Amino acid sequence: MQSRYFVMGAAVLLAQLISFSTQAAEQQGASFTIGESARSTDTSTAPLTLGQAITQALSTSPQLRSAAQSVAIAEGARVQAGMRPNPELSLLREGMSSTTGRTDTYQLSQLLELGDKRGARIKFAEQDQAFVRGDTNVAAAELRANVIAAYFEALTAREHVALAKESLTLASKATNAAGRRVAAGKISPLEQTRSSVAEAGARLELSQALADAALAKRHLAAFWGSTQPEERPLVAPEINLAAIPALPELQTRLEASPQMQRARIQIAREEARLNLAKADRVPDLTVTLGRKKDSLTNVSQTVVGVAIPLPLFNRNQGNLLSALRRVDKARTDAEIEYLNAIQALADAHQRATVSQEQIESMRKEILPAAQSAFDAAVTGFELGKFGFIDVLDAQRTLFQSRAQYLSALSARFRSLADLERFIAVENNVGNLPTDRNTK
Repeated sequence: MQSRYFVMGAAVLLAQLISFSTQAAEQQGASFTIGESARSTDTSTAPLTLGQAITQALSTSPQLRSAAQSVAIAEGARVQAGMRPNPELSLLREGMSSTTGRTDTYQLSQLLELGDKRGARIKFAEQDQAFVRGDTNVAAAELRANVIAAYFEALTAREHVALAKESLTLASKATNAAGRRVAAGKISPLEQTRSSVAEAGARLELSQALADAALAKRHLAAFWGSTQPEERPLVAPEINLAAIPALPELQTRLEASPQMQRARIQIAREEARLNLAKADRVPDLTVTLGRKKDSLTNVSQTVVGVAIPLPLFNRNQGNLLSALRRVDKARTDAEIEYLNAIQALADAHQRATVSQEQIESMRKEILPAAQSAFDAAVTGFELGKFGFIDVLDAQRTLFQSRAQYLSALSARFRSLADLERFIAVENNVGNLPTDRNTK
């Protein structure tokens, strides 16, 4: 009986241990499962605003998390740069036999850094730390701009879906109207065939628009690490289409951009590296203090020593030359960065201005005229005054105008997002704090 109880108890204990080890393995492996942290935890159907999308991306983006880890690495390097050299303890024995004579020397040596090497190392580590933070700021600005572009790309794709659905609805109505007129003998069956082909084309356009919308939402969700498309409905922000900052104002604000700040920090970092190379030219001093004891005479003597390298051959001239060239390169890179930013700002501003003019023109003239022509064609077709080909032409013109309008909106959104890469503006992308342009 006792042996049976012992076996049963051992079995229960083994089962508990297996369960515990399984749970521990699952908990330990959960953080290393690929894609596990990328799953979206927000299952609500509340609308997703542009500000919420930016905030979520900035707080959960893997790219920014990697940049933050680089900052932590730089902090460790800064701590290490402030460490002083460790003392060295040594034992020197002359002779191995105590009968014939043996001398033991105990020494404690300390390296004394001259030329303010420690201060130069600390300064360089601090500048390197600041440069990594600058990289993080640039990554955040890039991420913010990419989220804005992706958000409006998803909005534009949604509008394309709505436009394709409306086009399919109108095409279906035109097909039904053509069928009725063919049955009544008023038009040729060829007109009904044309309308059926137009309806099939509209159905294909709707299928393509739905696929593009799903891809755009997946692209948007990828910025906060999700592997699934964003299911929350998007909210189109109130955008003032006339609020585009002037190009000279953008250029004056460019000096405060993350890219230019990082370029200036890069110059300071290379100058700190140069100072470190200059400090390394000064030889260090090693001070030794010890005790020497003779085993035969039992006499002890104090040992004091000083050692310093003679800079006859290696005076760190190669590293100094390299540091000087690094400073020159950093200044050249800053100039290149500024020129590229000026060009990017000019291009984005030009695209935004052109797209704005297109939007205003299409709102005031093209879209109303196309809608009026389409309505007149449909009414005339129902009354028998126009042929179905006229309705198709008017419908094609109307939807092409709407598609161009959406393309102009998308181009303006993308240009504003490009401005966001260099110029910090408010979350409401269209309402930039500046005077409006005059035509």
